[in-house]
Amino acid sequence: MTAPVRIAVVSAGLSQPSSTRLLADRLAEAVRVGLDGRGREVEIRVVELRELAHAIADNLATGFPGGALREAVDAVTGADAVITVTPVFSASYSGLFKSFFDVIDNTALTGKPVLIAATGGSARHSLVLDHALRPLFSYLRAVVLPTGVYAASEDWGSGDSALTDSLPGRITRAAGELTALLDHARPEAAAPLDRADDEEELDFLPFDQQLAALRPQG
Repeated sequence: MTAPVRIAVVSAGLSQPSSTRLLADRLAEAVRVGLDGRGREVEIRVVELRELAHAIADNLATGFPGGALREAVDAVTGADAVITVTPVFSASYSGLFKSFFDVIDNTALTGKPVLIAATGGSARHSLVLDHALRPLFSYLRAVVLPTGVYAASEDWGSGDSALTDSLPGRITRAAGELTALLDHARPEAAAPLDRADDEEELDFLPFDQQLAALRPQG
């Protein structure tokens, strides 16, 4: 029998209810549904950083994570994949979010798939995915999925999941990438550009001939 797929979901939302937690739950559910459709059992553990704020601060001072924080760290490092969602503060991830990942050894996420996501009040903060989150998890040697999900305040309305630029569409796409990776299958790709049926019919010049054509004559 195939072992369950373990997914850790890290939510750094501070308010309650939280749009950050809502996005985390929607991403986790989309991955669960995708894996269920492939016949895979899923175990999801949510790590709510709001509840660990004091323990994280104590760890910064003492260097030793307490019981609840140690359990959260073990859940993340022992998972098959991680979904991370942070609110945007000052055009970057929150201090609480960064402090939690500072607790984790910088090799503990090596090779682990990570789906990055963030929430903010304006779409102009969406670059946080590529300018802050992606470099952080690349440094931690994680495998960061191609599609990150950013949700601005205006995204929380009705949306068609068939539209890839809508929030439901982005959630579906990112969850599909993680589902395929966890199930050791290739994600569905967009239709390829039109090309000749037989590559041999295309007129390719060898590279040395292309270079020779660029040299000055005479």
